[in-house]
Amino acid sequence: MSVTEDTLQAWAREYQDKSPQQILKLALEQFDNIAISFSGAEDVVLIDMAKKTGKPFRVFTLDTGRLHPETYRFLDRVRAHYGITLEVCFPEPAAVQEMVNAKGLFSFYQDTHEECCGIRKVAPLRRKLATLDAWITGQRRDQSPNTRNAVAVAQADKTFNRPGELLAKFNPLANWSSEEVWAYIRAFEVPYNELHEKGFVSIGCEPCTRAVLPNQHEREGRWWWEDATKKECGLHIGNLDGK
Repeated sequence: MSVTEDTLQAWAREYQDKSPQQILKLALEQFDNIAISFSGAEDVVLIDMAKKTGKPFRVFTLDTGRLHPETYRFLDRVRAHYGITLEVCFPEPAAVQEMVNAKGLFSFYQDTHEECCGIRKVAPLRRKLATLDAWITGQRRDQSPNTRNAVAVAQADKTFNRPGELLAKFNPLANWSSEEVWAYIRAFEVPYNELHEKGFVSIGCEPCTRAVLPNQHEREGRWWWEDATKKECGLHIGNLDGK
């Protein structure tokens, strides 16, 4: 389906206070060429909700080559539990090889995470989104007060759109808190990453993620050596530049 930015803005207003299930249903009804982005953390809630709609849906995930062993095991559990095909996207080997040969395996501790994330996450995502008309993410406003407090439930993705075409982006969990997500997980016995039992809240690549202490915000466990106002890997870079 082809929609306009005005349509997406109207949906954002109309569905602002509706449930994640209603927003997800809207997205799946309006677009055939749409997929859920699954990060291997709490996004599994979206898969559970999508399964319960009875509508066909697709799921993709990014394998950076640096994920925790627990995350890899979790991906396979989710695949088996829901009986879905998990479309795994990989970085270009030549780009990874060039970066690692030039700078080593941990250059992001000195250079910031942008180059590594750009190669391992952003570029594969861009290639995937180039094949879609819309995508669904697990972004929540409470995940990062600095970068996600204005996330809309529906929006035009101006970061990854193709020239002359509009890419729609839906964030059904935007209004939910972490507590609501975990209440859903417990109530419906949704599988989750075992790292959550070890103090990890926001889970990314192994070298760039660590457990957080009680009362620390979840994003403090991501890229902890960098400015707290820039804690985005590039998948949702529009959160930083206002796009």
